[in-house]
Amino acid sequence: MPTELEPVVQPTGLSFGRTVERALVHRTAVSEVFVTDVQQLGESTVRSGAQLPLNHGYFSDHLARPALFDPLLLLEAGRQAGIAGSHAHMGLRPGTAMIVDNFTLALDEPAALLIGRVPAELRIDTEYSGKRSRTGRVRRGRVEQQFFIDDTRVGEHAMDVLFVNQHEHEILRHSQRGTPAPYTSDYPDLAPQGQVAAEAVGRANPLNVVLARPRVAGGVLHALVTPRFGNRSLFDHDYDHLPAAVLVEAARQLALLAFGESTGPAAVRETQVVRLDASFGRFAELDTPVTASVRLPCGGPPSGTGRRDFAVGFSQAEEPIASVTITLLDSARLVQGPGGEPMSLPDTQ
Repeated sequence: MPTELEPVVQPTGLSFGRTVERALVHRTAVSEVFVTDVQQLGESTVRSGAQLPLNHGYFSDHLARPALFDPLLLLEAGRQAGIAGSHAHMGLRPGTAMIVDNFTLALDEPAALLIGRVPAELRIDTEYSGKRSRTGRVRRGRVEQQFFIDDTRVGEHAMDVLFVNQHEHEILRHSQRGTPAPYTSDYPDLAPQGQVAAEAVGRANPLNVVLARPRVAGGVLHALVTPRFGNRSLFDHDYDHLPAAVLVEAARQLALLAFGESTGPAAVRETQVVRLDASFGRFAELDTPVTASVRLPCGGPPSGTGRRDFAVGFSQAEEPIASVTITLLDSARLVQGPGGEPMSLPDTQ
């Protein structure tokens, strides 16, 4: 993954006819694979195609209108494209995992994610950077991506990652815990006591709710992170920790819950996620409760831009383990008229 790029090679047109081999993106179920093609552009640049489905049990389960392709779906497509490209063209060995230290997802044109009558064809341009060791391995690197739909630049995604094989992962986990970690397969799939109502966090299906027992203390909203292990989109295979995707979903739901507490439950259906900034310091263990916390907004409408930030912190045994800042946008601001005034988008569902 050198930083100096070779001249860009013009690839043939991306194919969206079928998904890539599921092992290439570290997925068990074919239905959870979204990448359809991976082509090398230069020494450290790759172009990928991904089809965004019209209907998905997790990514499509949202009450917000107008209906958009989920930003977390773009995040997952980007993750898959990054892994597939690193295996297919960047020399990453099979069995190597990418552990995310931090990432940013910023949507420039969220209106381009409006769901129509056909699945969206997403183009992902990925650039890798990192310093190789004397053996040729890259242990730490950066992945930067640009997202396009119909040649419209939708947004960008960047993540700093650690590349580890299975043996290195086991050493890392043991150094943090001192004991073997349990797996998600060791736990039953039960709805938690005090689970948050699905509609309060913009969901219809309770299976997709990952929060329980919310409480307010000193102007801060707290909730336990309690995902259902039977949710095969969040847990496509067994984990020895709560994956980053679960913490990001928990942050989104806590932000929506806090927003609804401030402005009324109906507001949850009138807002969209347009930016995510996340940092992960430690693994979220399965055998100790994880608490998510966010300060409640002071009330009143969002700023003149229609945006509002929610900084969500995660702790375990009273120690911070991760943070995710969610930026919400008033849906009326997705499209603006010639004078900058908000224009409403049609309800597509």
